[in-house]
Amino acid sequence: MPVREAKQIAQKIADEMNVELVDVELVKEPTGHFLRFYIEKPEGIALNDLEAFHRRILPLVERVDYDYMEVSSPGADRPLKTDADFERAAGMRVELKTYRPVNGGKQFTGELVGLEDGMVVIRPDQGEALRFERKAVAVVRPLIEFDEEDLRDEAPAK
Repeated sequence: MPVREAKQIAQKIADEMNVELVDVELVKEPTGHFLRFYIEKPEGIALNDLEAFHRRILPLVERVDYDYMEVSSPGADRPLKTDADFERAAGMRVELKTYRPVNGGKQFTGELVGLEDGMVVIRPDQGEALRFERKAVAVVRPLIEFDEEDLRDEAPAK
């Protein structure tokens, strides 16, 4: 069974469980082949959701050649892949990386304007909006920024 079929099965289960199927991948790593399913919900994914999805999908993907299967949340800095991802992230600060240098650089940050005519558009902190052909973009992900204040323990001292 190709990964494409596993993705179709996973999408059906995700729809039934009211979760978003973010991605499915089969990756060769030094310890073996990993079949990974990434799922999400607007209110956040819970461990029970991951376990339920795992139990439902496991017997249905037996024909995929893998050593390990994982079901997880894509995380707060998940890459933006679908049109819906870009729509939801419009207005957020993002990091964009290109496959080849553009204007002397391969990494850019700024506010995501969105997708316009097949182009990813970001507005850097200074200057004009930048437009990148979608196929030239390696990855776009939310920029998670924090400082030492954010890392301090909020528990009151005793």
